[in-house]
Amino acid sequence: MPSPSSDQNSRPLKPIPGSYGLPFFGALKDRHDYFYYQGQDKFFLSRIKKYGSTVFRTNMPPGPFISSDPRVVAVLDGVSFSVLLDNSKVEKRNVLDGTFMPSTSFTGGHRVCAYLDPSEPKHAAIKSFILSVLASKHDTFIPLFRACLSELFTNIEDNIRDNKTANFNALSDDMSFNFVFRLFCDGKPTEHGLGPKANTDFDKWIFFQLHPLISLGLSKFLNVFEDMLLHMFPLPSFLVKSGYDKLYNAFYSSAGVILDEAEHRFKIKRDEACHNLVFVAGFNAYGGMKALFPGLIKWVASGGESLHRQLADEIRTVIKEEGGVTIAALNKMSLTKSVIYEALRIEPPVPFQYGKAKEDMVVNSHDVAFEIKKGEMIFGYQPFATKDPRIFTNPEEFVSDRFVGEEGEKLLQYVYWSNGRETQNPTVDDKQCPGKDLVVLLSRVLLVELFLRYDTFTIEASKLSLGTSVKFLSFTKATMTV
Repeated sequence: MPSPSSDQNSRPLKPIPGSYGLPFFGALKDRHDYFYYQGQDKFFLSRIKKYGSTVFRTNMPPGPFISSDPRVVAVLDGVSFSVLLDNSKVEKRNVLDGTFMPSTSFTGGHRVCAYLDPSEPKHAAIKSFILSVLASKHDTFIPLFRACLSELFTNIEDNIRDNKTANFNALSDDMSFNFVFRLFCDGKPTEHGLGPKANTDFDKWIFFQLHPLISLGLSKFLNVFEDMLLHMFPLPSFLVKSGYDKLYNAFYSSAGVILDEAEHRFKIKRDEACHNLVFVAGFNAYGGMKALFPGLIKWVASGGESLHRQLADEIRTVIKEEGGVTIAALNKMSLTKSVIYEALRIEPPVPFQYGKAKEDMVVNSHDVAFEIKKGEMIFGYQPFATKDPRIFTNPEEFVSDRFVGEEGEKLLQYVYWSNGRETQNPTVDDKQCPGKDLVVLLSRVLLVELFLRYDTFTIEASKLSLGTSVKFLSFTKATMTV
């Protein structure tokens, strides 16, 4: 198994290559390269080739005028990237979205937990609250998600029957919002005054916060217009306030037990707790599912009937032996688990990580070391770190059984999708995703439900600015039922 060198002290110290260019104009050029002339991956690959290094200096979008300082030190291999997971070395204050932070007016005037550094007093209280909420819902996850998936697959079948194709993203988004709301609010959205398409309010709210990092993929003649609209100035929150207020009020009125707990046990003001809950539900959970589920389906589809047959055999055999879809059953599905980890490795739902150096430090790559000064922004592009050819064999290939067996499980320490190693669990003292285990669990349940119902399926996939678009074309119904 290829692996990075374990000797942390033998690497020669070299200056960090790269350039920020002229003030303003250098950042502007890099932004146009990133969005329009090269694209994301080529932007990084061209600089790796130019400098002969996976660690280099560059500017990251959005730059002028949204970001006051777009300069970063990029760490793009599996070894150097890990510095971003060390909270003793990097500060995570206001860096969720990189070199800029959306206005707190999007979250009721509060800096929610995702923007807090673990050193800030509120971080421990709010993250403890979030972890406590998830723990209290532990027995609800599987039955509720299975019920939501049943509706999803019925809708997909109806769409294929009527229209010959089914837009998975749209149907999955509806299902994900329904699940998240029911999980936290103990009722369907329509029962709490929200319309059947309330998730579009979340979509707009998320877009207005992340637009500086997005390209719409318009024709080249419209690039200048798009750049001025999306990347020059922040869009005002009042344009999405009414939709957000509807969601906030629905959570505030229906999640009373959760908010009582926040006030009395964790000493968090009720309105601040609710804004954090809405952020976790909308930005983290629903937003994460929007990116994760289409990507997972795309990669599983790429394995064809052979992989589908293997997954169906494993899932149905284990479910029959265990007598149902349980945590114990899911933990016995070694290939199913590996497929999830491989999808998270090859296409992590959150591709970027940032942190500001707390002190002068030396960061190791595979063969050399670099000195980063206190206060410098460090940037990691996760898909490169988790496709490091020095760690993973055939890193660009989707290898369904990559993480099966003892040697495969050793590689999980280099799967960083959750802002932490897959071998670690989130705590109040770190910035690892509090819903890390829930994400993996729901992904497994999605595949279990898929292959309990169908033997194989076909899709059509295309790339979006923030993920993958999937259309289901056909299903072959299961020939064996459990």
